[in-house]
Amino acid sequence: MIQIEGLYKYYGTTRAVGPIDLQVSAGEVVGLLGENGAGKSTTLRVLACELLPSAGRVKVDGHDVVDDPDAVRASIGYLPDKPPLYPEMTVREYLGFAARLRGVARADTPARVAAAAEQAALTSELDAVIGALSHGFQQRVGIAQAIVHRPRFVVLDEPISGLDPRQIVEMRRLIRGLAGEHTVLISSHILSEISQTCDRLLVIRDGEIVADDTEEAIVQRTLGGARIRLLASGLTAERLATLTSAVPQATLLSSQEEAGCLRLELTSPEDVRARLARWVVESGAELLEIGRSEHELERVFMRLASPEQAS
Repeated sequence: MIQIEGLYKYYGTTRAVGPIDLQVSAGEVVGLLGENGAGKSTTLRVLACELLPSAGRVKVDGHDVVDDPDAVRASIGYLPDKPPLYPEMTVREYLGFAARLRGVARADTPARVAAAAEQAALTSELDAVIGALSHGFQQRVGIAQAIVHRPRFVVLDEPISGLDPRQIVEMRRLIRGLAGEHTVLISSHILSEISQTCDRLLVIRDGEIVADDTEEAIVQRTLGGARIRLLASGLTAERLATLTSAVPQATLLSSQEEAGCLRLELTSPEDVRARLARWVVESGAELLEIGRSEHELERVFMRLASPEQAS
């Protein structure tokens, strides 16, 4: 477990983060979401023993980052926002070097390198020179160095930054794959990636955690309900008039014709997608699409993460 209690970090008299109180349990994939300069990287660097806290307690697996940093480093794999790569090395040489730095026995190093490369989908590039790899593959090398010593916790700072759409999909799959063996804490300012990758979201603003819950709970609490988009074929005006009695929790915001179908946008204080789907089918219409509004998390982020929007 990661435990952070009353964490502050100052640079001179300037407060970078704090107060921060946080727990991350084994097996979670947790996203730290915030604008640039909100304190994401500083928090992760304290956790990875790269920075000393100014106040508070930070423990990883019961080991304090101040009193027992070596034990913390053994438990954590860390990928900073700029991976610490040596472009003249091959991937195999670099991962072997990283393994030895983290205390992996020389006899065990080849097997650990092979396992990390396989997990990061790098096996075919083990003998490639790092400087010749694409940015996406270099990010994979960064993740492989973070897991080569088999840590229980993996901390990734902006791992998706600068990747193209295909690389983002591959990186998302890789990060989700880590969840089977590791507890993952990932920072990003890319809303869709945090949403699709993480089980739990933390929103940080001006160095403080201002929201900590599942995406659905944060959206519900911040916006006062969920927005739902629905596309159906054969849904007549007469059938639409039965919506209020069939699903009284739902309020219709808009309806419009779209390629012979009807698209509805609704709001509800609770998730009523299953009841809406049943209503469409029982009305004799065909349900083509139903889901949460794609802009919900964006609206939440603007309200929570931006100081100007917070009031």
